[in-house]
Amino acid sequence: MTAWPPPGQQYDMHNLTLPEIASHRGGAFLWPENSLLAIREALKWPTEQVELDVHASADGEPVVMHDATLDRMTDGQGPVVTQSWEALAQLRVRGTGGETIPHLSHAARLIHGGGQVLRLEVKADAQGRPYPGLVARCAAVVDQHGMRPRTVFMSFEAANVAEAAAIGGFAQTVWLAEGRVLRGMRPRDAAAMCRSCGATELGVPEGLSDVALRDALRAEGLRLSVWGANHAPTIHRALRLGVDAMATDDPPLALRLRASGVPAA
Repeated sequence: MTAWPPPGQQYDMHNLTLPEIASHRGGAFLWPENSLLAIREALKWPTEQVELDVHASADGEPVVMHDATLDRMTDGQGPVVTQSWEALAQLRVRGTGGETIPHLSHAARLIHGGGQVLRLEVKADAQGRPYPGLVARCAAVVDQHGMRPRTVFMSFEAANVAEAAAIGGFAQTVWLAEGRVLRGMRPRDAAAMCRSCGATELGVPEGLSDVALRDALRAEGLRLSVWGANHAPTIHRALRLGVDAMATDDPPLALRLRASGVPAA
């Protein structure tokens, strides 16, 4: 497959096939998650977005990593935030043949060249606290590659979303709501929460998306996205619901099913 859009074609955030498909962690079913290898492979497929996660290093640099700790995905140990970027840059990502942990700048450069949208989740620390200064640092890094208008900013922490909204210039700002939080809200409460923190989109687990939530958001001019659409039944469900974006660990499958059309309910 070739990169999207084709060389020379202008990127247009307002003229995309819906739902937009994001390669979750670069395509975690197929390639080592959040690695440069995964990004390169994801860019070979015509999805609209590549999704990544960042934590902060001890010196405040955005480190592409899902977990707050290094143990699962690298040859290092302990919390990401206890080590400097210089030290982290020496560690290897498992399954990549020796590639090092990416800095957000490395990922943004690749995605810029591939023409896709960077779907960026800014994580909290192991105690669920936002990293001081990380949102602003991420904005500065994507700006170095002209990527802020092509970056969808996401966080579970409303304070991070509010900071990104205040900085401005992102393609979307997304408040992510886990199941425990979402189950305690009516659809209109979720929409109000988005409005209060400056989110333009609500991201939820695929299994908790429904028509009532979709309609409540759209009545307020807000978007709905899902993660966990990883197999044919969940991808089909997201297609039927008409979400605005879906993050999937299997981008080729999602592309094939979207191209085949929405199945009957």
